[in-house]
Amino acid sequence: MEIDLSFLNMTVFTVLGIAIIVGFYLGHLVRHLNLPSLLGYMMFGVILGPSILNLLDEIKLKNLSFLTEMALGFVAVNIGSELRLSSLKRLGMAIVTIIFAECFMAFWMVFGAVFLFTRDLPLSIILGAIAPASAPAGTVAVIQECRAKGSMTKALYAVVGFDDGLAIVIFGVAFALAKNLLTGEASLTTETTFFSILRPFMKTGLSVVGGGIIGFLLCLMVRRLQYAGEILIVVFGTVFLATGLSIHWHLSLILTNMMIGFVLANWKPSVLVPRVEAALMKIMPLVFVLFFCLSGAHLKLSAVPALGSLGCIYMLGRSIGLIGGARLGAMLGRVEEKIKKYLGLGILSQAGVAIGLSLIVKQDFSQLAIQYNLPHAAKLGVTVITTITATSIFFEIIGPILTRFALKRAGEIPSEGA
Repeated sequence: MEIDLSFLNMTVFTVLGIAIIVGFYLGHLVRHLNLPSLLGYMMFGVILGPSILNLLDEIKLKNLSFLTEMALGFVAVNIGSELRLSSLKRLGMAIVTIIFAECFMAFWMVFGAVFLFTRDLPLSIILGAIAPASAPAGTVAVIQECRAKGSMTKALYAVVGFDDGLAIVIFGVAFALAKNLLTGEASLTTETTFFSILRPFMKTGLSVVGGGIIGFLLCLMVRRLQYAGEILIVVFGTVFLATGLSIHWHLSLILTNMMIGFVLANWKPSVLVPRVEAALMKIMPLVFVLFFCLSGAHLKLSAVPALGSLGCIYMLGRSIGLIGGARLGAMLGRVEEKIKKYLGLGILSQAGVAIGLSLIVKQDFSQLAIQYNLPHAAKLGVTVITTITATSIFFEIIGPILTRFALKRAGEIPSEGA
């Protein structure tokens, strides 16, 4: 039930202070229940957000969006720093196989299920294309909280890091196709369609190259620094720079920042990585509290009643696609049994990227509806964002729980593993 306390006119600093302190202790309480702390952070975010107290209203959340983007940047750098070439070589082509299998199976499972239910081809294509997008922050937060180590942990880092790049490409191609189906050949020329399909490939490539260059420059800057505080200043500035450039040029901030960490991890790793990781570990707990409190505030409980049959079909199709695809890819790649069994359970989280893609759909399809007098396009855009927003609540709750379960079963949580 919504209780609007925005009339108290609390400053954003006051609300953030409450969010950090209470969210932190609520996370500890949730952890005592054998659940990931981030669920406590998110729960308090929901309470502070528009769904209940409205202390973090829509305007405040919009003004604080830079904190979410900054946090994702740090998470991505952290993922990249775990992807050492020596570890990836041990996994070999299996990681590539897993990423392609889980992404494309998620696409086809959701596409097929939604089409059988709705008989709406553009809607099926769009929801299928959003399905592979993951939320790496939840997975990384659980890994770090559990201090998980092992081959499956390394595989999880690689999959949640790289699959967003493939997901963006799949979405870009599918989005262009769906627009073409809605508007017809007369309204979209072959040249327009070609460049629409080419654009996601270019963005992914530029994200990788740009992040690699910035990562190389970071290595040059920190190689002579010894103190964690000094290193943290340079890393902070680098993440802000990379995130800002990614937003300005409409690149993937996750891929760009991940490449920074990747270059760092593989350029004289024995010298640089321990020092940078030590600096990052000092701020990552605070980053996670802020990120998941704000993520929780963005989750609208009012969207849950709108879930309906379509939302259930989407959740089921995506879950089967990701889990089944990860297992198929792991079998084809001939990796360890524990990776085959449990990797798929660790990649179900979905939130920010997927909601961002659904917003693009809503905005573009609203414009198509006006430009070409297509009321169905506007309705489709609303359906997509409603479905993704509602299902994200489910995936953001169940995803971290299953990640922790998978790591425990794989024996990679030190205090609990075999």
